[in-house]
Amino acid sequence: MYKFIICFIAGIGAGLGTGFAGMSAAAVISPMLITFLDIEAYEAVGIALASDVLASAISAWTYGKNKNLDIKNGLVMMAAVLVFTLVGSYTANQISNTTMGSFSVFMTLLLGIKFIVKPVMTTKESMNVVSGRRRVIQSLLSGTVVGFICGFIGAGGGMMMLLILTSVLGYELKTAVGTSVFIMTFTAFTGAVSHMAIGGLPDPACLLFCVLSTLLWARIAARFANKASAATLNRATGVVLAVLGIAIISVNYLR
Repeated sequence: MYKFIICFIAGIGAGLGTGFAGMSAAAVISPMLITFLDIEAYEAVGIALASDVLASAISAWTYGKNKNLDIKNGLVMMAAVLVFTLVGSYTANQISNTTMGSFSVFMTLLLGIKFIVKPVMTTKESMNVVSGRRRVIQSLLSGTVVGFICGFIGAGGGMMMLLILTSVLGYELKTAVGTSVFIMTFTAFTGAVSHMAIGGLPDPACLLFCVLSTLLWARIAARFANKASAATLNRATGVVLAVLGIAIISVNYLR
């Protein structure tokens, strides 16, 4: 029962973060499982990535159904992310991840505050002013940066994508989140398969509980996000990210 409660709570945070902001479930689930269930870090990350796959997929489907998804440029960015994640991982091979790992945690908190204080009010009309060719080039360059950072520090891909899509590429918030979860579906699947191929299957109960809880809450968050106004979504996204950032910092402190 204790295991179920921890996994369910972890799934709530991961699902809300995914559905609202395209956040990676690994940022929430991994520290929860490591701290409260004494699961090894590698196994915990594998469970988190597996939870991310379906949660991101259902979120992407919901955003896509509401026409808040840029598949063409998302595929370009995804290709660059996957390639340069490997480059970043290779570069960081001899550098301690302990120091760099806290980057994504503080970034979650700061990004949440950013959405509350300075909301993204870009419209689809202004977003579509950019030419298709320029958007493809921007997506390729942005994917390169996100992939390298993600591989270098081992986390933060979802947050980096959301920040770059809204602040650099000028995406409207819903389209930014939809495109982010679309990309995260494939990156999480790649990560989950590689983790399980190398480390074996994780605890079946934890895996099942985390996947189902994350899927449920990601679906709820994505449906709410697509019906909300831009102002409401900015506030909700900001609050969710800020609360998750504080919670993850607290959990890491306990650990």
